[in-house]
Amino acid sequence: MDGKRQLGDFLRARRSQVRPEDLGLVTYGDRRRVPGLRREELAQLAGVSQSYYARLEQGQSNASPEVLEAIAQALRLGEAERRHLLELAAGARRRARTRRPAPDRVSPALAQLTAALDDVPVVVLGRRSDVLAWNRAGHALYAGHLDPEGPQRPGERPNMARLVFLDEHTRDLYVDWPAKARAVVGALRLASGRFPDDPALASLVGELTLGSEEFASMWADHRVKTREAIGYGMRHPLVGAMHVTQQTLHAEDGLTVVVATTEADSPSRAAMTLLVHSAGADRQGVRPVRSPGRAPA
Repeated sequence: MDGKRQLGDFLRARRSQVRPEDLGLVTYGDRRRVPGLRREELAQLAGVSQSYYARLEQGQSNASPEVLEAIAQALRLGEAERRHLLELAAGARRRARTRRPAPDRVSPALAQLTAALDDVPVVVLGRRSDVLAWNRAGHALYAGHLDPEGPQRPGERPNMARLVFLDEHTRDLYVDWPAKARAVVGALRLASGRFPDDPALASLVGELTLGSEEFASMWADHRVKTREAIGYGMRHPLVGAMHVTQQTLHAEDGLTVVVATTEADSPSRAAMTLLVHSAGADRQGVRPVRSPGRAPA
């Protein structure tokens, strides 16, 4: 991914999403060729010249942290968006790396933790949202239709972004699928800012853009989102309706650990308990299948 192009695209997209009236700017009813703020309006709010800001959007100039902070304030960026802007700017200043990023790996300690929490759904995701590990409960909750051993085969690992956009089972799993889809796209946006030189990440984005019009539309929106604690209504094919809180913990080397919990003494907790117990039963006669969530070789 081209860091300077990513920075310019992000600035243009966020500028188009800010209405002048929201910032107290007087427009005198003039007709606008583009939605949102004009370049000169944003430049004025950020305290820089119009030509300087135009070069920044065109990838022809570098900005200091002070200028970036001023632009972030003018665009009313949230904390996650502000960090994303700073990471994009840092990536635009770096030379392209010639070495491929190191493969995602789960440390023995993290693998031990995942296995120890066997009654709580846990999934370990790499920087591209590849599933690097899951415990029995995590597999049962998110992808019981897939081979539970898939994460152990690097060329066949499920990928959560692919599952959300290209797998019907995962789409049906979420009551508010668009909310889950936006969270996945926002997380990939953050990853693209942190790892702009990862060709596999760029390939994943390209694949999803071609394979899903919904992904392409959300990706063009340039919104980012942190994965911390989000509640989702789920319709599990084995145990029915549940409300699950997905909490994301940040681990080493850009990995994330997703933990799914339910409220104590609730119908959701009862459904989750039933699901976990069912997952521990004899699986003879069940033949897992592969899906579009498989990672590329």
